[in-house]
Amino acid sequence: MRVKKKVTISIICAFVGFLVAIQFQSTKEPTERDTRDLWEIRSQLQVEQKQQQELYKKIAETVEMKEQYEAMSEQEQIEALTTSIEELEEKAGLKSRSGKGVRIRVEPIIYDMQTEQQFPELSPELLNRLVNELNNYGATDIAVGNERIINISPIRYVNGKTYVNNRAIPSLPIEIKVLANNPERLLNHLEVSQSRDEFAIEDLELKLEIDNQLDLPKFEGNINLEGIEVYELEEVGEE
Repeated sequence: MRVKKKVTISIICAFVGFLVAIQFQSTKEPTERDTRDLWEIRSQLQVEQKQQQELYKKIAETVEMKEQYEAMSEQEQIEALTTSIEELEEKAGLKSRSGKGVRIRVEPIIYDMQTEQQFPELSPELLNRLVNELNNYGATDIAVGNERIINISPIRYVNGKTYVNNRAIPSLPIEIKVLANNPERLLNHLEVSQSRDEFAIEDLELKLEIDNQLDLPKFEGNINLEGIEVYELEEVGEE
């Protein structure tokens, strides 16, 4: 029975590690020449630095959690690990979430119905810039239309359409829901953000409002953690 409990705890620990890997796995882009401008590079650097800080914090929390587990009984360990799995699933975007945040409505700017004007579109570049800024300004969860954005969500241009999580996003207008611990601060940043100017150049308008009850769907895509390996440590101590 003791061996069975150890096997159960090992499986749960491995799953916890798997979910942490999902949360901090960076999106892999195809190998090609880097054509980003200085603003894009700086924005990406800020995102990477923030993710690194979050990873260090998570490592410290995991070490503390391990010490707490060692002081518990086996049944308490299983219960605590089950709770940790549920929390990590929520943080990783594998569960739907609700809360207070900012609702962003992306609409085309139509100047004059009497003159010819090409209908604007939300390109992957614009969407990526906005997502980066949202993360920098304190967003905790983001959904574009019905697609939940997580750290491994690909945003690409396929056959003339913008795809998120390998699914085409709806035509404009489109809603972007953003949860944040401080929605007012996030809204103030967005009001004067560079993304808003970039969208205006492309004839797109960002309409912003705080919403006390935003409902975000869970991530529905396939998780690809190719290259991540799980190492099993031999237990040293009593037989």
